[in-house]
Amino acid sequence: MAVNLVNVENVSKVYGTRALLDGVSLGVSEGDRIGVVGRNGDGKTTLIRMLAKLEEADTGRVTHSGGLRLGVLTQHDSLDPAATVRHEVIGDMADHEWAGNAKVRDVLTGLFGGLDLPGFPKGLDTVIGPLSGGERRRIALAKLLIEEQDLLVLDEPTNHLDVEGIAWLARHLRERRSALVCVTHDRWFLDQVCTRMWDVQRGAVYEYEGGYSDYVFARAERERIAATEETKRQNLVRKELAWLRRGAPARTSKPRFRVEAANELIKDVPPPRDTSELMKFASSRLGRTVFDLEDVTVQAGPKVLLKHVTWQLGPGDRIGLVGVNGAGKTSLLRAMAEAARTEGEAQPAGGRIAVGKTVKLAYLSQEVAELNPNTRVLEAVQQVRERVDLGKGREMTAGQLCETFGFNKEKQWTPVGDLSGGERRRLQLLRLLMDEPNVLFLDEPTNDLDIETLTQLEDVLDGWPGSMIVISHDRFFVERTTDRVFALLGDATLRMLPRGIDEYLERRQAMEEAVAATAAAAAPKAATTERSAADQRAAKKELQKIERQLDRISEKETKLHDQIAADATDFAKVAELDAQLRDLAGEREELEMRWLELAEDA
Repeated sequence: MAVNLVNVENVSKVYGTRALLDGVSLGVSEGDRIGVVGRNGDGKTTLIRMLAKLEEADTGRVTHSGGLRLGVLTQHDSLDPAATVRHEVIGDMADHEWAGNAKVRDVLTGLFGGLDLPGFPKGLDTVIGPLSGGERRRIALAKLLIEEQDLLVLDEPTNHLDVEGIAWLARHLRERRSALVCVTHDRWFLDQVCTRMWDVQRGAVYEYEGGYSDYVFARAERERIAATEETKRQNLVRKELAWLRRGAPARTSKPRFRVEAANELIKDVPPPRDTSELMKFASSRLGRTVFDLEDVTVQAGPKVLLKHVTWQLGPGDRIGLVGVNGAGKTSLLRAMAEAARTEGEAQPAGGRIAVGKTVKLAYLSQEVAELNPNTRVLEAVQQVRERVDLGKGREMTAGQLCETFGFNKEKQWTPVGDLSGGERRRLQLLRLLMDEPNVLFLDEPTNDLDIETLTQLEDVLDGWPGSMIVISHDRFFVERTTDRVFALLGDATLRMLPRGIDEYLERRQAMEEAVAATAAAAAPKAATTERSAADQRAAKKELQKIERQLDRISEKETKLHDQIAADATDFAKVAELDAQLRDLAGEREELEMRWLELAEDA
């Protein structure tokens, strides 16, 4: 029988006149992996802080088992700014001791990309004080994971991690023996790691067995049985449930609830997006050209991030953009946005970006735009427009769209200066959508948003007719809102990935293994004799041949894109042309891999 680690008995917590938690009783046992979800401000962080005895309850009590080894990751670290990374993470361990410890090596590689901490100016000997919040966050997480605990309590552990880092953390936590209680808005992460869910709502905590997918099934069933009056909210839950049930079977590995009841709930729910209809709308609003990139080179200062990129964002395209930090995702969007803002006058370091004449771009950057702190929320939205057309006949007033994004009538009259970071992010999104753009660039749109707001945003985007590029480390959001994934793999190229983020992670792992193999072979290779002049000439000849083939493929791709734009309303023809594009992409990939092999030897 599992040993009970923490007991929460009849706990209540009141802030001002609002009861965040009201008579809550819960328990955490050995082996539990619990995900905590709920709207921002409903008490998730308060609950886990009381669980860890970092905050006192007003009534009730929290008890820990004797000798409990507890590790806590809060949203604000307690690292010594004068200390080095080595001192905080490794402590007093000698180099041979920590380097010989498989767990330490795994944590450093998973969170920092290598034992030498690439990206930190002095590696392990870097002083913590000048580092960014994201870097400090990873250091605090590494320090925690290297230690041994009976229970880990983590508040937003995936913040500031990229897709690879989140995938590594999910694997690491699954393999640990310690129990886990975790607050996160990353739904893919919850599904991968958690076996139980706590849903914090209006002072109460509802418990569910299984990961996030199982929780969505069970919550939809619970709300059906309760015949809730929150019809709109229930419909969104059913919509997300439908998408989950129609997705890959791996989305829910252990469906413990009544699958028949879940299927009954979604039998009349259409797919989230009518792609053909949206393409038709987008083509009528945007015409043939949206963004055409020809032989584009993007730089950040002296560093070349992308080189000789030829790419097209067409009408109705919904693109997810993933890649390692620093590979140039944001820089690419900025270059395209600058070209749109200046009507093609501002161009990148090399090549040319052509912008369609009808393009009306909205760009959600990672920085939250500053507004007059005395302006009310509703006034800030009405400054843009009183009413908005969201496509497919969906027209909303500024107040209705505010409610959709979680600003109730009372909250709509709150001064902007009193909003939290997440609420300001929501307001920024609102103002962008009110301007009725036909092209959206969303750079980390999920930052600071709770799951309920993310679901609302996904619902709005489902019927939005335009072109869209999404940069996000939230894998669930990318897969839910986009149709194709492109990757920046850190080699100055942009590649389409037919199998999406799974393929991205596989390619990144293969690249890392190739680098390791090259390093291991470097010493013996240096001792071998040089290749003959004849072999080198043959390699160069084949290189030139491959380059001519790649040029021909680029020409074919350009023609196919033109044909797709011309036949945008003939969906059978578009599907046929898209299949040809995918074949060309596969052929290009094989040629590029061969080119790289030959380039090393030539």
